[in-house]
Amino acid sequence: MTRIISGRAGGRPLATPSGQGTRPTSDRVREALFSRLEHLDVLVGAHVLDLYAGSGALGLEAASRGAANVLLVEADRGAAKVTKQNAAALGIPGITVRQAQVARVLASPPTQPYTLVFSDPPYELSEDALATDLQLLDEHGWLTPDALVVVERSARTPQPRWPADWELEGERRYGETAVWFAGPLHPDGVA
Repeated sequence: MTRIISGRAGGRPLATPSGQGTRPTSDRVREALFSRLEHLDVLVGAHVLDLYAGSGALGLEAASRGAANVLLVEADRGAAKVTKQNAAALGIPGITVRQAQVARVLASPPTQPYTLVFSDPPYELSEDALATDLQLLDEHGWLTPDALVVVERSARTPQPRWPADWELEGERRYGETAVWFAGPLHPDGVA
């Protein structure tokens, strides 16, 4: 069973979409990931973008832990429906679900830039498509200058190809799952 781990909705169950297109992040990986994000002090008041949201577990966990607002983007109609149901069941304000292709959403400027981005695409998404997503984030104003982008993939895949003005800030491996942290270089040359 997938659940919210901590925060105001801690312990609440989340429905998961059926089918092969989604792969919920395990509770173990989410717990480790959010422990790191809390250590970095990037959750409270964050503007969160959750790409390839699936059940919405990552973005909803961020909302539970104090994010100011969360936009969950999911292309699959069934998964987006489950994500909307999960968001409604939690009753946390500031959560929006958008059913659309990630690349289509990222091709236009956002209504606001985001401080924290999760990208947990299906493992079958190509490295080129992921690199395009990251480039669109960079080119269309989706990120604040101090944004943190978290990419979750299979541990068998290579490190994502980051935009030229980004820097890798860390990497963690949890069994078959790899998580990379990156973001734009700050004006002083430090990520």
